[in-house]
Amino acid sequence: MVRVSSRLVDITESLLPVLGPATELPEVAWSGPRTWWAGPLDVEGLAAASVTLASAAATRLAERRGNPVLLGTTADLLAANFGSLDHLRIDGRAPVGFAPLSGYFETADGWVRLHGNYPHHAAALGEALGVGDRDSLAVVLRDLSALDVERRVRAAGGIAGALRRPAAWRTSEPARAVDASPWIAVDLHPRQRPLPAASGSPLSGIRVLDLTRVIAGPTGSRLLALLGADVLRVDPPQLPELLDQHLDTGFGKRSAVADLRDPAVAARLHELLDGADVLLTGYRPGALGGLGLDPASLAERHPDVVHVSLSAWGETGPWGSERGFDSIVQSVTGIGHVYGSSDGTGRFVPGALPVQALDHATGYGMAAAAMAMLASGQAGTASLSLARTAHVLLDAGPLPGATAATLDVDLVTTPSTHGLLVHAPAPVTLDGVSIPQQAPGAYGRADLAWLTPSAS
Repeated sequence: MVRVSSRLVDITESLLPVLGPATELPEVAWSGPRTWWAGPLDVEGLAAASVTLASAAATRLAERRGNPVLLGTTADLLAANFGSLDHLRIDGRAPVGFAPLSGYFETADGWVRLHGNYPHHAAALGEALGVGDRDSLAVVLRDLSALDVERRVRAAGGIAGALRRPAAWRTSEPARAVDASPWIAVDLHPRQRPLPAASGSPLSGIRVLDLTRVIAGPTGSRLLALLGADVLRVDPPQLPELLDQHLDTGFGKRSAVADLRDPAVAARLHELLDGADVLLTGYRPGALGGLGLDPASLAERHPDVVHVSLSAWGETGPWGSERGFDSIVQSVTGIGHVYGSSDGTGRFVPGALPVQALDHATGYGMAAAAMAMLASGQAGTASLSLARTAHVLLDAGPLPGATAATLDVDLVTTPSTHGLLVHAPAPVTLDGVSIPQQAPGAYGRADLAWLTPSAS
């Protein structure tokens, strides 16, 4: 396994109760430089640690199924995949970037980060602040404090995060609640259902129901699909995924749209879970409880399902039910301050990580947790949060002597129903060979069914 900073050990240690001693983790092949972005935080170490941990878990699962493999990764694969959306082209078109109402805005006393990429979040910003365009928004915000904006937008159902210094954030009650859990928190019980027989790919026959959105959860399920799992993602019709996000993270998966508030659809979902091995969820804590998808209900009704949940701020504490995205978590936890700089006139301007590393690392952590639990014969719930990943990265600090490097990435061209895709190669290799990626299917067109009948 690639050597990472000793200050990133929480990445590995959080899964040792499931995987066993660190000295016995499967080997993961690695090549390339240790740093390439070379910023004030060890983003490369976070990327390497999360992907190699997922690879080790996949190797352990393959061994248990009698199908030993050697997974590996390289610096250029990590860099390409953590910045996958930057490389994506759809018939030559670059993905749509942050929407006009997204980004940092100066306030009366500092800065606030807003997120309006999704229409319903943009509408909430307009409701909270009374404006609908970027220029007008900038004018209004200069008369408000950053924390006031944060409170107003959240009260309207939108997403905002005042820029804080790391030390100020870590002494807050929400941050202490985040720190109370390891990077991956697990609540386990023995899994009675045997694993399906292995045939070919490391995860062949494994069924994954994916109820996640945006980047983090879909990144984790993309890796599971790459390794052979049957992954079915289900989105609500009232909140469709952005097409570019679907194309970036949808490789190897099937996409369905269904309203889980419909009793018949909810019943069908539980029928799918009767034959599922893994459930990934990425909605706010408590949002799925009415559907019987909270940990307690799942343990009772679907005791053999491995459940991995994602939240922005953790599942306890005063912010446990708050919304959040990678960019917002960067602002609130102080990463935006760490990456800030002077604009040349002495005015401080916040910055951001070179890639959305909190999303990607957390997604690979979700995949690692799912595979580790299956490999150890455990079910139950594993929980991760973007904020906890931010804490891991901040605690690691900079890597001494880090130097920047230019990495050459061989992009892949794949035909799809949405056009010709140019995209990053798979993040891992299998027995030293690049793994082919199946193009994302048409968004929302899949049936609510598994590809093959249940063998159980």
